[in-house]
Amino acid sequence: MRAASAQAPGAVVLIRPHHFRPNPQTAADNNFQRPADHDVSREAYDACTRVAETLAEAGVRVHVFDDEGDTHPDSVFPNNWFSTHAGGRVAVYPMYAPNRRGERRADIIEMLKAEYRVQEVIDYSGLEPDDLFLEGTGAMVLDHVSRIAYAVRSKRCDPVLVERFCTVFGYEPVVFDAVDPDGVPIYHTNVMMCIGTDIALIGLDAIVGDARREEIARRIRETGRTLIPLTAQQVASFAGNALEVRGHGGERLLVISETAHRSLTDEQLDILSASCRVLAVDVAPIELAGGSVRCMLAGIHLDAR
Repeated sequence: MRAASAQAPGAVVLIRPHHFRPNPQTAADNNFQRPADHDVSREAYDACTRVAETLAEAGVRVHVFDDEGDTHPDSVFPNNWFSTHAGGRVAVYPMYAPNRRGERRADIIEMLKAEYRVQEVIDYSGLEPDDLFLEGTGAMVLDHVSRIAYAVRSKRCDPVLVERFCTVFGYEPVVFDAVDPDGVPIYHTNVMMCIGTDIALIGLDAIVGDARREEIARRIRETGRTLIPLTAQQVASFAGNALEVRGHGGERLLVISETAHRSLTDEQLDILSASCRVLAVDVAPIELAGGSVRCMLAGIHLDAR
């Protein structure tokens, strides 16, 4: 049995939407987003149920909340508005798109307080009127072991707020620029980068500047991880949008979409499988909104009561 890891949470929050659709307010800066040619609400609901059942069967504790309203098309992505941290701390984040700000739910925070040891909730959402945004673990990919916060600069990721978060929560900020093959800025770090216990998936070629690219690759390797570079096509297939979690007996699992899984080479899958068991789930309807499995899961890094 592989050793458990602080990088891999044993519990997650998942939001199951009843009226899912790609969000028109995020289409301008999310180049991963695609329009739906029919109502995919039921398909998206079923995809979320599939993820929840797959994780629960593997031994991950899954807290499922339903969103029955029709005003928050991106509510399926809770990792953007809150994150949890060892030591009992929770962060709540300011959101770029106005129709995403109502995704923040007091009942989820209250559940965390009831089920886990929460010492402090730090709420940055009051910075939205100042046009300062930091969309959680979409904007930042956190190395919980080496205490590094990787963050792609964007409208949704203000470097000043990254610095502020890192000072309070004890991470070192590593902020950089990244673009797709058309030169369009990457909107969220977690669509191009995943940090696991032993591995790191990253679209290295998307990073702007040879020196910065080499520096980030070096930083990842210095933490002892095997670096798996992703091609632009693999990033577009959400291969970077994966999350390592912990199941039965502390088994480490890499949750990834079937779209992403199909894009990976046999060699890459062999490297991943040497580190953790790969769980591929079909979430194609959700991917129309420009995010995949990792975006759907808010990891819980808190001690249970």
